[in-house]
Amino acid sequence: MNNDKFLRPAAAAMPLSLRAATLALVFGSGAHAQTAPASPPAEQTLPAVKATATVERDNSQASTGGKFETPLRDVPQSITVLDRKMLDSQAAASLKDALRNVPGITLGAGEGGVIGDNINLRGFSARTDVYLDGMRDRGQYTRDVFALEAVEVLKGPSSMLFGRGSTGGVINQISKKPDLRDRGEVGLTVGTDDYYRTTADLNRQLSDSSAFRVAAFGQSVQSTRDVTKNDDYGVAPSVRFGIGTPTEVTLQALLQRNRDIPDYGFPFVTTAGTGTVRMPVDAPAHNYYGYTDDKFNQDVNVLSATVQHQWSAATIIRGRVLASSNRTDARANPLGTVVRADGGVPTRSDDLDDLSAPRSTRERRIKDESLIGQLDVTSKQTLGGMAHQLTAGIELARERSRDDRYAWNTPAADTFINLGTPAYRDITGEHALSRTTKTTADTMAAYLNDQVDLTPHWKLVAGLRGERFKVHSDLTKYVLPDGFPADTTEAAVPKSETMWSPRAGLLWQPSALQTYYVSYGTSFNPSAETVTQSASTAALDAEKNHSYEIGTKLDLMEGELTVTGALFRVEKTNPRTQDATGTQVTEGLVRVDGLELGATGRLNPQWEIFAGYTFMDGRIVESPQVGSGTDAGIVAQGKTAPNTPRHNATVWTTWRFAPQWELGGGMQYASERWLNNFETAKVDGYTRWDATVAYLQKSWEVRLNLQNLGDATYFEASSAGRATPVRGRTALISGTVRF
Repeated sequence: MNNDKFLRPAAAAMPLSLRAATLALVFGSGAHAQTAPASPPAEQTLPAVKATATVERDNSQASTGGKFETPLRDVPQSITVLDRKMLDSQAAASLKDALRNVPGITLGAGEGGVIGDNINLRGFSARTDVYLDGMRDRGQYTRDVFALEAVEVLKGPSSMLFGRGSTGGVINQISKKPDLRDRGEVGLTVGTDDYYRTTADLNRQLSDSSAFRVAAFGQSVQSTRDVTKNDDYGVAPSVRFGIGTPTEVTLQALLQRNRDIPDYGFPFVTTAGTGTVRMPVDAPAHNYYGYTDDKFNQDVNVLSATVQHQWSAATIIRGRVLASSNRTDARANPLGTVVRADGGVPTRSDDLDDLSAPRSTRERRIKDESLIGQLDVTSKQTLGGMAHQLTAGIELARERSRDDRYAWNTPAADTFINLGTPAYRDITGEHALSRTTKTTADTMAAYLNDQVDLTPHWKLVAGLRGERFKVHSDLTKYVLPDGFPADTTEAAVPKSETMWSPRAGLLWQPSALQTYYVSYGTSFNPSAETVTQSASTAALDAEKNHSYEIGTKLDLMEGELTVTGALFRVEKTNPRTQDATGTQVTEGLVRVDGLELGATGRLNPQWEIFAGYTFMDGRIVESPQVGSGTDAGIVAQGKTAPNTPRHNATVWTTWRFAPQWELGGGMQYASERWLNNFETAKVDGYTRWDATVAYLQKSWEVRLNLQNLGDATYFEASSAGRATPVRGRTALISGTVRF
């Protein structure tokens, strides 16, 4: 086993070493691929459960593509896998930090009351498509990576495996688990702008077949942005029994506390000379426009239990339960319409001291609860003279949310803030509970998937899932004191839907180093998929999505180099939108056509490199929507789909130029992207550079990371109403001790 691997994108049957290449190798080197004997027929026994003393993860497999661990070459979709070494080499602290390495992902600013991690994948929201060890992780919180071993990203609609959502794909967090090796690790990171972070990871063997592990972190992080900060800590204990025996039990917990000041970024104004195009105000990147006592407090509590039993050499049964209770107490203040001192129309070329905007206070307390149970079985059988790997399962879930909204009577004059010289102070006025919405969603689902070895070189993957999703809400509105704005929210009607999600793929594997595939997948998005309802959309049927993909996964240079390529189309055939009268309907067609290239590997024993590129042509093909307000009269049909930058690329490389020294760096690039359906709000493209140098020893290491080396000002988390500048140039020094 090679212990230096750090990242795996959609790859074929890959050895444990990291692979890399430049993008040109994806097709240009295909003719020089090494050949190997034809793949033998699938064995009719599943791998025995084995105890392991190693800590490195086998990145030639992933659980996201097939419920159980499945070779990446047998998954007819694009998959990217980021492992622990990749996260550590970049000093990644959050899930967002990790996902910057995945082309095709953009970040949303979370309009409409949505907070926490708001991710778009291949142009479609993945807000509810974040998973923890294959179980839906629905809480609205900012995820840290301290307890993760890897992050897997499966591209394309995948409701057959995961249920509602998953239009652009699925993000699966793989947590650290105990093994039979005593070891520990403690790390400390200190950086510019008062950056302090510490982590710990301790694993202890309890017996010949059991072990305990606990990961923990704490951080106090300021920013190159004024006022904003993060004060967070967490612990993730886990215990495994029966390691190396037919029956294994794993118990895990994730407890995280965040005490942050949120950053709602910059408002939008018209760009001079365009008439309609709005962009973030051209302000100094450090300016902050909220109140100094804004808050984003989160209590995350996740408990899970897994029992896996090897029934026979050919059959494994697994039962899993996840219970979570997440609480959020948030108050943030996005800016309203910008005004100019002389009453004129504000533009990006105006003097900022002449511009101001009112702060629109949004305060809410949210409680998200989930109880999810899954039972899965996989079995290899010979039927009709062909090898089959059958995987079947059922899922039962109850998810609940309580959303308390508060109104403020802050004096109008106190809400305004100057955009050139903002005065930082606490909020004034009083607040009162305006409404409480309680929502309950029940899920019942069953699925069956079969991988058939048609011949030694051809495989067919096909599956079907049926899912019943039922949701209802209760709305309570309160009498507000004089001087408070009235709450005009209306109650939503209950909704129940049954959806069928097929999936199919055909793979040709002429050798153990080559895979070529075509696939088709579907997904659906009910209006209450986030376990919240709106009166205007509650009665609408679920959106339906279809994906078509053709691709290749190749191992070159004796398996030290993996290159991948895929052409894809994702279509949303009945998107929720407004018709010409302003009524919410499910009508139209949104399409994203794209090309994805990936290359990872080792160019020589000292040089590792990762490169990825995604081209997306997103288009609103059909739509009845016509804009209103500042977008009055603009027709959505024919416009670019939101959050689909045409070009998105990333490169990361490390070089061991001496036995103890490592030098590395990388680049992330995204072209401009539109943020609404009318091509009237956008953010510019950007190029970001990062670098690292480390002195490595077996029992300790010291690393320097330079993030955003060029101090580029760009907007990562963006919506049509606001955009948040990223952290400026940051230097981090980390020390790690292993024992």
